[in-house]
Amino acid sequence: MVSRDSSQPAGVFHRGLFHRRLAIIFGLQLLAIVIVCLMGLYDVAPTGAVLVLIVIISALAWLAARRQWAPVSRLAQAVSDWDEQSPDLDSWQPEQLSRRTDADVATLASSLYGFANRIAGYNQRERNFTRDASHELRSPLTVIKMSADMLADDPMLGDFGQRSVQRIKRSTREMEALVEALLILARESDNGLTEEDFVVNDVLRDELPDVLEMLEGRPITLELEEPARFALHGSPRVFAVLCWQLIRNACQQAEGGTVVVTVMPGVVTVTHRGEAPAPTTADRHGFELAIAQRISERFRWPLELQTREGRRHIARIRFPESMPTA
Repeated sequence: MVSRDSSQPAGVFHRGLFHRRLAIIFGLQLLAIVIVCLMGLYDVAPTGAVLVLIVIISALAWLAARRQWAPVSRLAQAVSDWDEQSPDLDSWQPEQLSRRTDADVATLASSLYGFANRIAGYNQRERNFTRDASHELRSPLTVIKMSADMLADDPMLGDFGQRSVQRIKRSTREMEALVEALLILARESDNGLTEEDFVVNDVLRDELPDVLEMLEGRPITLELEEPARFALHGSPRVFAVLCWQLIRNACQQAEGGTVVVTVMPGVVTVTHRGEAPAPTTADRHGFELAIAQRISERFRWPLELQTREGRRHIARIRFPESMPTA
C-alpha cells in the first residue's frame, strides 16, 4: 500500500468517501449513456456506434469502481494469506493506508490489525506457557515419584508409612495424567505431538501397569478384553491420556466393582460395573469426564456415554479413521 504523508495525523480519514466516489462514477456513467442515447435518437451517431460507446462507458465505470474497491480487496487477501503461526503484521498497519482511504475501510484495517496482534500475542503466550509448564510441573512430580520409590524400599518403614507412600505414588500418577491432559488441551494446534501409526491394543497394554498402580489399595478390578485389534494414525500419547481419563472417571462412579476396557473394531469401550455410590457422591461425573470430552472433540473421536440397568456405566469412543492390523 502507498505510505501516507508523514504530516498527515494518524487516523484522519474521510468518512463516506467510498460511497461518494461510487455515486460520482455511476452518475457520470448515467449521464454519458443518456447523452449517447440522445445522439443515436437524433441520428447524430449510428446505432452501432451508440452500442459500442455504451459498452465502453460501462467498462470504464466498472474499472473505476473496481479501483475504489482495491483497498478492501487487499485487506481480504491479507486475511486469506495470514498465518497466525508466523504473522507478518507490517502490511496491516493503518499508517500504511493512503490518506485518501475511506474512513470505514481504515476502521476495518485498524480492527483487523488489532485482532491480528491479539492473536499473535495469544499464540506466543500459549507457546511460553506450554514450554514452561511442561518443565516446571513435570520436574517436581518426577522428584516426588523417585522419593516415594525410595521410601517404599526402606525396610524401617511401617505398614502405616507404606500405605501413605502408596497414596503418594497413586496421587502423583494421577497428577501426571492430569497435567499431560491439560497440556494437550492448552495447545491451540497439534504442533509438538508426535504422530505415527500405532496399534491401540499395544498402547492399552503398555498403560496397564500404571493404571493398576493407580488402583492399588482400592477394591476395583481392571480387565482388558480384546476381541478385535485395530490401528490409528495419530498421537499415541493423546489416545492413552483419553483412555486414562475415562478409566479414572469410571473408578469414581463407586467405591468398588470392575472396570472393563474392551477393544472392538474401530471402538474402545470403558465399562464400569459396581455397587451403588454413596448418597454423598450421587453424581461423580466430573473433571475427568470433562477433559475426556474436550479431547474427543479436539481430535474428532466421538465419545458416547450410557448408563444401563445393573448400574453399568459405559463410555464408548469411536474412531472413524481406524485402520485394520495384522
